[in-house]
Amino acid sequence: MINKVGQIMVYVDNQDAAVQFWTEKVGFTVKAEEDNGQGMRWIEVAPTKDVETSIILHNKEFVAKMSPGLNLGTPSLMFFTDRLDEFYTDLSNKNVTVGEIVEMPGGRVFNFADGEENYFAVMEMK
Repeated sequence: MINKVGQIMVYVDNQDAAVQFWTEKVGFTVKAEEDNGQGMRWIEVAPTKDVETSIILHNKEFVAKMSPGLNLGTPSLMFFTDRLDEFYTDLSNKNVTVGEIVEMPGGRVFNFADGEENYFAVMEMK
């Protein structure tokens, strides 16, 4: 049901400094920047604007408040699917730990955990 690795989520203390690093030092470009108006801001960077997999720079402090159990010391993978509800049900039926489906500006999202409590995110492609 997952059809591609869409994003790698990196949790940073200073998003502006991280953007500066990825763009000025590594040569990436900013593909998008979003702010939900409630403190959640994320910036999408990638080697070029037309690549399918990108890095999303999230505010570590804000994400820690939203998802206290999430390991913010390592990047997280965001998978994309066009069958979110079916995949959510399938994982639930297999006794996989899943979080609630949440509506985000980019689409609906939920998290799931493996047996070692590593969390992964799945976003519905619109």
